[in-house]
Amino acid sequence: MRDGFIKVAAGTPKIKVADCVHNAQAIISLMEEAADQGVKVLCLPELSLTGYTCGDLFLQSSLTRGAEEGLGLILEQTKRLDMMTAVGLPVQLENKLYNCAAVIHKGKILGLVPKTHIPNYGEFCEGRWFAPGSLDMTYYCSFCGQKAPLGSSQLFRVQTVPNLTIGVEICEDLWAVTPPSSHLAALGATLILNLSASDEELGKAERRRNLTAGQSARLCCGYIYSSAGEGESSTDLVFSGHNIISEDGIVLNERRFEAGLIISEIDVDRLAYERRRKNTFPRQELREDILAHGLYSCSLALESSPTTLTRSVSPTPFFSSDPEELAGQCEEALTIAALGLKKRLEHVKAPVVIGLSGGLDSTLALLITAKAFDMLGRDRKDILTVTMPCFGTTKRTRSNAEILAERVGATLKVVDISDAVKQHFKDIGQSIENQDVTFENAQARERTQVLMDLANQNGGLVIGTGDLSELALGWCTYNGDHMSMYAVNASIPKTLVRHLVAWVAQMKEDTDPALAGCLRDILDTPVSPELLPPSEGEISQVTEDIVGPYELHDFYLYYAIRWGFPPRKILRLAEYAFEGRYDRAALLKWLKNFYRRFFSQQFKRSCVPDGPKVGSVSLSPRGDWRMPSDAVSTLWMKELEGLE
Repeated sequence: MRDGFIKVAAGTPKIKVADCVHNAQAIISLMEEAADQGVKVLCLPELSLTGYTCGDLFLQSSLTRGAEEGLGLILEQTKRLDMMTAVGLPVQLENKLYNCAAVIHKGKILGLVPKTHIPNYGEFCEGRWFAPGSLDMTYYCSFCGQKAPLGSSQLFRVQTVPNLTIGVEICEDLWAVTPPSSHLAALGATLILNLSASDEELGKAERRRNLTAGQSARLCCGYIYSSAGEGESSTDLVFSGHNIISEDGIVLNERRFEAGLIISEIDVDRLAYERRRKNTFPRQELREDILAHGLYSCSLALESSPTTLTRSVSPTPFFSSDPEELAGQCEEALTIAALGLKKRLEHVKAPVVIGLSGGLDSTLALLITAKAFDMLGRDRKDILTVTMPCFGTTKRTRSNAEILAERVGATLKVVDISDAVKQHFKDIGQSIENQDVTFENAQARERTQVLMDLANQNGGLVIGTGDLSELALGWCTYNGDHMSMYAVNASIPKTLVRHLVAWVAQMKEDTDPALAGCLRDILDTPVSPELLPPSEGEISQVTEDIVGPYELHDFYLYYAIRWGFPPRKILRLAEYAFEGRYDRAALLKWLKNFYRRFFSQQFKRSCVPDGPKVGSVSLSPRGDWRMPSDAVSTLWMKELEGLE
């Protein structure tokens, strides 16, 4: 359970209606199976000890007594299991019957949580048998020979997992206008268990999925939903055993029409980070509300080794791996970026200037700009593209830049900057044979000067081409390609840049095959600043050989900045996501490089131009990321050294 991961499960036993002994044994078997798989929190269905469909049998004392005896059997036979489990059963207290979840751990009843909202409409008539629980009061009763608290506002804190506090609601509670889980999350619950008996009807499964995922997003929590299934009476209804595990809006695991377990891991540290980040999330009032309603603690033994992850860890966290979803994301990303530029162009009513290198970033900037011009109904000829060959330019990239400008319908200007850079070297006493950082950056700054002066000549704006990954690594020349009047790619990571260009190529396959072919060749060209002379006509300076694979840096960027994960946890996730592609040594090497560059290059991000936020991460100093340029990386690098 290191790094905040807690293994959880939703389970549906195969029951027999009103046979509490059989149902108890089925529950025990499921609990033992879950424990064998390392599960620490298990949620079972509503009234699973009796069956939800008992009808007027709930008013029979034989059934309620049988349920209590069944729970006693479960407590006795599972007291060795270091796992918190929520079991559904009816509980009688002061002449009222409550539809409860018994939260148990190592043979002890931690609490009895009654259902708050009792449905009495359509196929439901629970009001015939059950009284509603109260969020305002906690009672104590004798049950299974133990003194147990009964109340709907109970919280169960796990002492050995600092950010794990569990709340419980039951079925209809989630569908109500004010779900108890909202109240429980405000009091500190990071994991909600929902014991349910939701019958099937066409379209209802999607609503359940949306409800559970939506509530987990709204509350920044984990949500385990376990519904009744096989064995319930089918006199009038069918129950599918719909089980769902969600975290902060994402469904981690789900199953219907089958008894048994689904398992995943909830990252409670991630949830705690998101609550800290969102200042609108309610402050936790420990002294009054929680202590008044009941806060009960238990200890779950920490495993000696990390929890084995079964949840998916995508190597591309910025976008979906599903082709259909990715296509929709590409269209949306291009639209967002184009709308940002559209607004700026509406304001200044000016032409634009773009440095076109024949590489991925400038290609995407041109495609976004063309889309913005189309939105405005403006002639694309007002897009002045400038290709500026120098010492490192290859025929391939220059040709692609020229073809691209032509097919898009922009105006193209070629400015060879070789003589200007040589004159500059002469002015500052730089030998052209000395191919150091000055040799490289002088070219980048000369290109920016050309673009800025052409923008002045035309009364236009220079459109920036640099992307989010380059900003994170500082892989840009200060006051060179670092600078523009509007940076359309600034929050688009390099891995997504590639997919956006590929998507446009696919869209143009039938209508403009020449453009599609050009875009595909650009995609096949190694990423390079082309500042060093080519070797036998080929690119000699490959960016990813120098700074590392962008797919790794984008992965590191997402988890370090969006979620605030420490290096140890990021490395662990990377090992899962890139298993079989990179070994631990390579992952650690480039993770160190990421942190070293990220801290040392903040000064470049502190003065970046305006640009639209497109994805969930932005490094704009006016938006998502505020960091002093002289912050030191000692703590992070020390942790990385400890991972050797």
